[in-house]
Amino acid sequence: MNYAKMVGSALLIGGLLLPCGSASAQEAGKKQEPKAQQMPGQEEMTKKWMEVSTPGEAHKKLDDMIGTWDTEAKIWTQGPGSEPTVTKGTAVNSWVLGGRYLKQEFKGEMMGMPFEGVGYTGYDNYNKKYIGYWIDNSSTQMLMMSGMIDKSGKVLTLYGTMDEWMTGENGKPVKYVTRIINKDKHMFEIYDLAFGETNVKMMEMTYTRKK
Repeated sequence: MNYAKMVGSALLIGGLLLPCGSASAQEAGKKQEPKAQQMPGQEEMTKKWMEVSTPGEAHKKLDDMIGTWDTEAKIWTQGPGSEPTVTKGTAVNSWVLGGRYLKQEFKGEMMGMPFEGVGYTGYDNYNKKYIGYWIDNSSTQMLMMSGMIDKSGKVLTLYGTMDEWMTGENGKPVKYVTRIINKDKHMFEIYDLAFGETNVKMMEMTYTRKK
């Protein structure tokens, strides 16, 4: 008998024998049926909704990054130890959607070409982690990342992946670190984690509040 016939025969036999099973077997089957979940009441639903949707202390920790900034970026295109390419730019950071997301609008240059991008950073109350994404005119990808802030509330570390078209790599692990120095200065760094947590720095951008 081939495999298809064996499966068909097993199903047929099972179908014929099931109705003739003992009462105890049928009861056991009933016990395995999942119980229908009860929906919470309107008041409880509203309370939970407010808990996950209302900005809180985790969002306020990003307040020092709000404003208009002059930027200076150092990019190590030839790897660590090489001379970095230095570029200038400007960034405007603002709260949007009722203080739920910090939006960054950036303009500058990269490799001698005009460069502009938009990024959002927020805190997911439900999953209890910081999240972010970035898009710009140098690619057609959306970079997504998530992570945590340290106990000081001054170092935000997010992890994500990126595809590297220059080397043909897909899903390369990357670390993004934001360091809040003070209300007038913060830094953003990108690390290549291809070699683990040895952290090869790819880019460093310094934000200085515009006077």
